[in-house]
Amino acid sequence: MTRRPPTPTPAKPGRRARRPVDPALTWARSLLRRRPGLVEFVIERLGGLYGVPAPAQRLDPVSELVLTILSQNTADLNSERAFEALRAAYPSGGPVMTHRVVGPDGGEAPPEGWGGIGLAPGAPPDWSAVEDADIGALIDVIRIGGLANQKAPRIQTALRTIRERSGGYDLGFLVSLPPRDARDWLTAIPGIGRKTASIVLLFCFGMPLMPVDTHVERVSRRIGLAPPTASPDEQHEIYAHLLAADQFYAAHVLLIQHGRRTCDARRPACDRCPIAPRCRFFDPKAE
Repeated sequence: MTRRPPTPTPAKPGRRARRPVDPALTWARSLLRRRPGLVEFVIERLGGLYGVPAPAQRLDPVSELVLTILSQNTADLNSERAFEALRAAYPSGGPVMTHRVVGPDGGEAPPEGWGGIGLAPGAPPDWSAVEDADIGALIDVIRIGGLANQKAPRIQTALRTIRERSGGYDLGFLVSLPPRDARDWLTAIPGIGRKTASIVLLFCFGMPLMPVDTHVERVSRRIGLAPPTASPDEQHEIYAHLLAADQFYAAHVLLIQHGRRTCDARRPACDRCPIAPRCRFFDPKAE
């Protein structure tokens, strides 16, 4: 005898369907309730230690995207050398870009949140020439940046996608999109993840998105801003609920600086850390 599937019980009139649970929103709300003022405490203390970051555009969006691809899984100094090699091999004669900023002593300094010395002033590469370059030749040009076999085709794919979808090598139109939509546009490009997309959108357009690199991920977990097992993608979403629009730039830059200078992966200097009184790594019961 064939059994009929049970007939679903109709919803009662006036009852609304439950919205799916958003784990990132749940965590953010819980953290704000359990540890009030923690975000502001972290930003204020780190700003006192490293200086308050001042938002400033560094490069045009396509250059920022390519430089970020080159920086994946390598030191920023190596990605600078690879980008400079692109400039030399595929010169454009375009407008000169400024990457370095004025430091506290009045001299040139790397841009905030950047781990190298900063690019020398110069024009962007000829992106059409880079896209059409022989892949073997392009690999040789950027080899100094590391993982060239992966990054060269990734760069060409990104440039081709941008040109085909926007009509040129220009991402300026993204400024008119909501931040999540702009991020989705970029992450639809093969090889572009949330971190890379968020870097471009935060630094070029000031969009309220939180790039989560290895330093931000580690420091966030240790302090307790994110759960101990939260992945970078999960942290992206947590910060979307945790930060006010005017906190994203400072939070990103300061957490990176803290991870590089104080909260080392192997030997964190907790004895001179201004966050220690409220850090769960230093004190598991810290509030």
